[in-house]
Amino acid sequence: MFNLFSKGNSRPNDVKSLRNTFLQAVKEQLQKAEGGEGRNIKGINFYILENVTDKHIYEAAVYLDEQDKFKQEIQRIADDFALDLPANWTLDLTFKSEFPPEAIRLNGLYAAIFIQTKDHTIQKQGEGYIRVLAGEAEKEEYHITSKDGVINIGREKRVQVDEGFFRHNHLAFPGDSDKEPNKYISRQHAHIEWNNEKGCFMIFADEGGIPPGNKIKIRSINNENLIKLNSMHIGHQLADGDQIILGESAVVEFSYS
Repeated sequence: MFNLFSKGNSRPNDVKSLRNTFLQAVKEQLQKAEGGEGRNIKGINFYILENVTDKHIYEAAVYLDEQDKFKQEIQRIADDFALDLPANWTLDLTFKSEFPPEAIRLNGLYAAIFIQTKDHTIQKQGEGYIRVLAGEAEKEEYHITSKDGVINIGREKRVQVDEGFFRHNHLAFPGDSDKEPNKYISRQHAHIEWNNEKGCFMIFADEGGIPPGNKIKIRSINNENLIKLNSMHIGHQLADGDQIILGESAVVEFSYS
């Protein structure tokens, strides 16, 4: 942690002074990160307490309505001090009720900063819900979180797969169900996992969920066209209201709330 204020200094109480203080803090942290080698930096996370006093001053200091301006200011400082930031670095401005433990609190201010690198990231948190609309699973609704790891989807809860290993399906469709959609779900159909960089859940096809076997189709509110997963390596970023067809006619709906 570093101290931006020596004894006797007062907290900045106008937009320009606060912005300059923020930018000075960013410069100091960029110089410390990766030994000042900016090309290894992926992004900057800037946090402000959501219930901060004089919130409007903080919002104006980071150009909340025009965030590219604050990013341009940071880029200008990086250029002035030969901090070679990559062209695709990101800036994330977030108002939070509390700061992530990895972030560095700006002493005397209601703000904190975190410099992202390949090996230094903040674990984001998220949760979602999967509701079964057609077909029969063990539960009608599943609650998933970013801490769950890989969430397997398939026919039967525990199945033997290649080379004799067993797979546990967290979202399981019983094979002895009399529901027609269950018959066309593979033992290794799909899986969902949290993408920390994007801050979202993603669905991927597994071996049984790609052509020519049983398929995965997605009707997304963000895309008018039907999305088909044809590869085990390219997933789909899930959004609120996405409906996923597994096999012929089993349907589940995803939401974040």
